[in-house]
Amino acid sequence: MKPKARHLARELAVQAVYSWQMTKNPVEQIELSIVTSNNMQKVDSEYFLELLRSVVKDHEELDKKIKPYLGRLPEELDPVENAILRIATYELVARIDVPYKVVINEAIELAKSFGADESHKFVNGVLDKAIKTLRKDEIGR
Repeated sequence: MKPKARHLARELAVQAVYSWQMTKNPVEQIELSIVTSNNMQKVDSEYFLELLRSVVKDHEELDKKIKPYLGRLPEELDPVENAILRIATYELVARIDVPYKVVINEAIELAKSFGADESHKFVNGVLDKAIKTLRKDEIGR
């Protein structure tokens, strides 16, 4: 799958996870809304669905994994930053096939697109600290 299709999948996943965080609507409803209101032809749809479903299902576990690197409580996070960090944490933990540099770079780009002015710096800082634990085997190479 092309990197652009994966990037588009992550963009839609951020929007979907954000929507779920704000509304607590069933994930199937959010999924349907995103899929029907976007042109999915250029999107890695399978990856989008995996990210959305897995992040929603495992959000408490993902929050525990990223919490030590936040410098604040997860509930104090901006909802957009929270969605991005949950997706990135999922990728770092569950998608070892995606290099950590790609995960971090994508998260920074998503924060620049969707977050507040300095969001990308915060996201970068958190993930830089997190990879030392979550991807220590990959860093050591």
